[in-house]
Amino acid sequence: MSAETRIWVAEASGARADAYLASISDYTRSQIQKWIKNGALLVNGIAVKPNTIIKKDDLIKLTVPETEQLEVVPQDIPIDIVYEDEALCVINKPKGLVVHPAAGNPDGTLVNALLYHFSSLSTIGGAIRPGIVHRIDKDTSGLLVVAKNDFAHEKLAKQFADHSARRTYLCIVHGNLKEDFGTVDAPIGRHPTDRKKMAVVKDGREAVTHWQVIARYGDMTFLRVKLETGRTHQIRVHMAYIKHPIAGDPLYGSKAPRLGLESQALHGYRLDLIHPISDKHMTFYAPLPEDMTTALKRLSPDGILPTWEED
Repeated sequence: MSAETRIWVAEASGARADAYLASISDYTRSQIQKWIKNGALLVNGIAVKPNTIIKKDDLIKLTVPETEQLEVVPQDIPIDIVYEDEALCVINKPKGLVVHPAAGNPDGTLVNALLYHFSSLSTIGGAIRPGIVHRIDKDTSGLLVVAKNDFAHEKLAKQFADHSARRTYLCIVHGNLKEDFGTVDAPIGRHPTDRKKMAVVKDGREAVTHWQVIARYGDMTFLRVKLETGRTHQIRVHMAYIKHPIAGDPLYGSKAPRLGLESQALHGYRLDLIHPISDKHMTFYAPLPEDMTTALKRLSPDGILPTWEED
């Protein structure tokens, strides 16, 4: 049976391993206990028991067996390769492309395209997620790094787990933010009544989002957003939480289409990471998608796109 390996860096001390994993994942405690008893959990490289106490900064690696077998086949789907070498490739994922197969999306995904375009991908994610180190929502565009071998995958996954890999986004939000920059520090977890959504909840996982205004357009604002943590739907949830939902976001904002947007106006335009082989710092960029460019031109009185400085 194929399996998926998930990696975390513990953010707190004192909890049992089974309880801690249940709190940071979508798995039940009973599922996790069963997997741990079968040797699926390593903490700092050592197999542990369900009652092992987790300490802050522990490296946690859980191997999750696949419960649904999907035949993943290579498909000739065009992909925008920003960078490629023997260890990794960086993809500019378009809106509308699902990252990996799942129920309801058995094919036509980025993984199907990767299998067609590359002869070697890491196996850590199992047969359904070869090469996939991190994910981007279906209707969010932007940069995504893919590992070509298991060594690169583990090194890259640790960077995302400890937040040393940095992701920067551009987005258009509703409303006029009064300040030029700010931070949203609010824990995120599964929505208490809608399992398809995430929400700011008291017992959620730490989530920190930094934002900076690039341009104001009356009742809309163009932002640069940096993730300090990487929770599911983090930017979308945090911007809605401060009453400035992302334009075009049907889940957390208005369902009414506006400005010609195809979906949420959120784009991962910059990715910083350390190369797993050379240990060199690398920075990648991806231009704004067409629908966001069109929206900004419609918002601007002179039809000119705003510019911003890099730090």
